[in-house]
Amino acid sequence: MVDMGKPAEAGDVLTIGAGAVASDGTLREPAKVAFDDPWIWLAAGWRDLWQAPAIGLTYGAVFALAALALAVGLLSLEAHSLFPALAGGFLLLAPFLAMGLYETSRRMAAGEGVSLGSALGAGFTAKGQIAFFGVALMIVFLVWLELAFILLVLFMGGGGLPPPSEFLPTLLFTYRGLGLLVVGSIVGGILAAIVFAMSAVAVPMLLVERIDAVTAMRASINAVVANPKPMALWAALIAVMIAAGFATLLLGLVVAFPLIGHTTWHVYRSVYGPRVTK
Repeated sequence: MVDMGKPAEAGDVLTIGAGAVASDGTLREPAKVAFDDPWIWLAAGWRDLWQAPAIGLTYGAVFALAALALAVGLLSLEAHSLFPALAGGFLLLAPFLAMGLYETSRRMAAGEGVSLGSALGAGFTAKGQIAFFGVALMIVFLVWLELAFILLVLFMGGGGLPPPSEFLPTLLFTYRGLGLLVVGSIVGGILAAIVFAMSAVAVPMLLVERIDAVTAMRASINAVVANPKPMALWAALIAVMIAAGFATLLLGLVVAFPLIGHTTWHVYRSVYGPRVTK
């Protein structure tokens, strides 16, 4: 097999039937990609972002403002300690929320016109079961919130949450706080890994292929299993970009969110798009 980015040579055959599902209804084998391919995907996503910056930055600004509204709301309710749990859950929904960015990259690749309207209407023209997939992510989100509240009660007791001035010292310098931090990170990491595997390429796939959401999730998991090292690198890059977005008081999310969204389209095209075979 030859990388998609390399020109075809004599004797190579271009696979026309792209997509995760073959004409007989069976799942195709995902392409094997190189370990450093996530950097190529990221570069392609970066180009897409700046070809239509108004769309990407609008999505990024809305995402950052939503995170800011969440933080301000929790502070006003003196429930600031719930922010990590709610923010983590909010990020679990991100693959669904970035649907318009996938559609914008798809249109660019196809030479079609792009607009904010076409991005916002992406879910209504999708061939797959986008709504069902959104419900699946919402269920995971609710499971995470329930687990987070259970962990808070287990480690912090029934005396309520510590006041703002004591939250960080309690979290970092007490046994119960460290226990909550470690166990919460492990549980959150497991859920995040599950969501990443089932959504790595599922939503872009549902936009263009007439398949059901369960099949899309299976195909996404297959792509991750077939490419563990590059997909782990891509997951790490996502984590770094999101962390940088929060570290810059959410300003970095204005660029990080659309960059991740555009790049995800290229991840899908890399593992299930047309490719050259011997």
